[in-house]
Amino acid sequence: MASPDRPRTGRRDLLQGGLALAALVPAGWLFSPYSPLAGWQADLNTAVGERRGIRLVDGSVLQLNTDTAADLNMARHRLTLIQGEIALSVSRAQPIEADFGLGRVTIGQAQVCLRREADTCRISVLYGSVQVRPEQGMALTLQYGDQLTLYPDGSGYMGRFDPHKPDWRDGVLSVDNLPLADFLREISRYRPGMLRWAPALESLTVTGTFQLADTDRILAELVHNLPVAVQSRSRYWVTLVPRQAAA
Repeated sequence: MASPDRPRTGRRDLLQGGLALAALVPAGWLFSPYSPLAGWQADLNTAVGERRGIRLVDGSVLQLNTDTAADLNMARHRLTLIQGEIALSVSRAQPIEADFGLGRVTIGQAQVCLRREADTCRISVLYGSVQVRPEQGMALTLQYGDQLTLYPDGSGYMGRFDPHKPDWRDGVLSVDNLPLADFLREISRYRPGMLRWAPALESLTVTGTFQLADTDRILAELVHNLPVAVQSRSRYWVTLVPRQAAA
């Protein structure tokens, strides 16, 4: 006859194992901006593939891209981007200060996109001008059409982009001769699970405008227009290979 104490013992063992595992994780990582805990506890979240728009109490408009987490304190006119990507349009005289990890940007009567990843942060000015104060280096002003990429070591790269080009704010991805590997990395942000590809495909390029709401259709379009095939173990495990290799 089974002992009634055995289920309780098993549960206790699992709890002890979980505590032992937790002890191996540095406390600083648990509360760092890129830890799961920080994202789960954020004021605003989007899931993978989800986009969300919010009108703030001062009339500003905040858009969150896929897999994004941010904290918002309108009493202090302060926003913190924890992970992912946002677009913020500020139309009132009172500016909003956005913290993106590698610095801060003051946005007053301007529109910007901020994208934060583990090793970079990108600030793009879609309208007006903004003040950027990197954690390392001097403060600078970005104007309409400027795009600044910052790195943790304090280095940065200033470039230009087309503010009128359709992008994720409209639910699309528009590319011109983008290497396939870079294209698939971008698509994988909107698709749950694992998306992989054979190294032999990285010499291919992609041109077109794609609807981000349906990544299965995007993959089907790649198969139609490029010499590639899709191998699927499941909806969440997909690999692109050369078409002849799949035959």
